[in-house]
Amino acid sequence: MKSLRRVPLLALLALTSCGIPATGVVQAGGPASGTLPQTPVYFVDRNGGLVATPRTTEAPGEPEAALRLLMAGPLEGEAGVGGLFTEVPGPATSVPLPTATADAPGTPSSDAPTVTVAGGTMTIGLPPGVDRLSDTGVRQMVCTAAAAYRLTRPSVDAVTAEVTDGAGWRVRGSDEGCPDR
Repeated sequence: MKSLRRVPLLALLALTSCGIPATGVVQAGGPASGTLPQTPVYFVDRNGGLVATPRTTEAPGEPEAALRLLMAGPLEGEAGVGGLFTEVPGPATSVPLPTATADAPGTPSSDAPTVTVAGGTMTIGLPPGVDRLSDTGVRQMVCTAAAAYRLTRPSVDAVTAEVTDGAGWRVRGSDEGCPDR
């Protein structure tokens, strides 16, 4: 019986003393990093449908930041090869906005829409120089702002949004019909 009790002890000793010396901390480069935060921005495809397009953002969950990316337009390759476009005009400016590329996905404008949320309603105020939008432009703004809002609030039900301009034009919409919702 004594020899049977020694077998597990001998096996444990054999496994723990395998001849590999102990080492200290081994430096192997920088800290681990994840992916950059992204937000969906809704552009229009050739058939007139909305397409959620991921954009890198420094402010995930912020509708105003997402709308600035929308106003910067699709990337150069998306507009040409993919046929994506927008019905949301860029800000009124005398200086042309830089062309978006894969390395510089669009410089956000300082003339961005304002977004406030009260209760279950989001209000999107168009910046000066941007007047009434087409129905598709309104859907782009509502879907983009609501998707950004949901990034940090995934349990929120349907988002109702009201888009307004400085002249008193108002239109309401919901993100219930947005693709990829």
